[in-house]
Amino acid sequence: MPDLYDVAAIGNAIVDVIAPADDAFLAANSLDKGAMMLVDEARSAELYGKMAKGVETSGGSAGNTIAGVASFGGKAAYLGKVADDKLGETYIRDMRAIGAHFEPTPLVGGPATAVSMINVTPDAQRTMCTYLGASVRFTDADVTPAVIEGARIVYLEGYLFDAEAARKAFAKAAALARGSGRMLALTLSDGFVVDRHRDGLLGFIETQVDLVFANEVEIKSLFQTDSFEAAMGEIVLRAKMAAVTRSEQGSVVATNAETYAVPAFPVEKVVDTTGAGDQYAAGFMFGLARGRSLPDCARLGSLAAAEVISHYGPRPQVSLQTLAEEKGLL
Repeated sequence: MPDLYDVAAIGNAIVDVIAPADDAFLAANSLDKGAMMLVDEARSAELYGKMAKGVETSGGSAGNTIAGVASFGGKAAYLGKVADDKLGETYIRDMRAIGAHFEPTPLVGGPATAVSMINVTPDAQRTMCTYLGASVRFTDADVTPAVIEGARIVYLEGYLFDAEAARKAFAKAAALARGSGRMLALTLSDGFVVDRHRDGLLGFIETQVDLVFANEVEIKSLFQTDSFEAAMGEIVLRAKMAAVTRSEQGSVVATNAETYAVPAFPVEKVVDTTGAGDQYAAGFMFGLARGRSLPDCARLGSLAAAEVISHYGPRPQVSLQTLAEEKGLL
């Protein structure tokens, strides 16, 4: 099948509500700083009513990554579940507006479109409370073979491991990708996801995954070690490649034959770290899909991450393609 897309992603289709907060607000509302917590619809409504005025935007980890790929000028597709409601319509419109292929079957008569409330403290840490709503109703029936088989890289969002139906969808996507000779990438998403699903993630990585994205906390949690070097040694025994971010230390890209440490791009002021890992994955996969070297892929990822942490919101506010061209990376 011809290459229709550089990247096709499967993830939780979530509308992000991002607002400034202080540590007192987190404490008063029993929120664990820096964590991602799942909440029910009632708790979601309660927190929404208490949050400061902020920005509302279509998000979700893999959706943000697809927005980054599109901003680089890449061809992108997205698979996710929204409800037949106003926020669902907004999500579909937003994804199509950035040039991504997104043709979902909206959920009728079930939970509402998912919402993530993200409180950002002055130190740029993000504390997320997420109502997954319709997003976890994504099933193997929502996996479109033509999209998976037509993508150079198929990207799976680790957050979906919380839903059994979505894990079955992952298995279908992996089979389609492998059967069509496509690369399968997985992001670990969050340390809490790793803690909940360590055995399942390890099994899936060992049998299906070519490329793993993680941050330092997640990769060490996966192998229950305090040693970053030990964790990197373990991951390349299970996947062909790993790209691991280390905040201001940049990132490390490794295969079983080579390792590259790539510095972070400097940022004048870190405003909001929401979406940093998502955009790193976008730049890295765009470069990989276009045949760039692994260090160049990491540089593109670092550039995208630097752009997104310089403002509120998880998606680029300027053209990443133009930015990369200005930096001599494209």
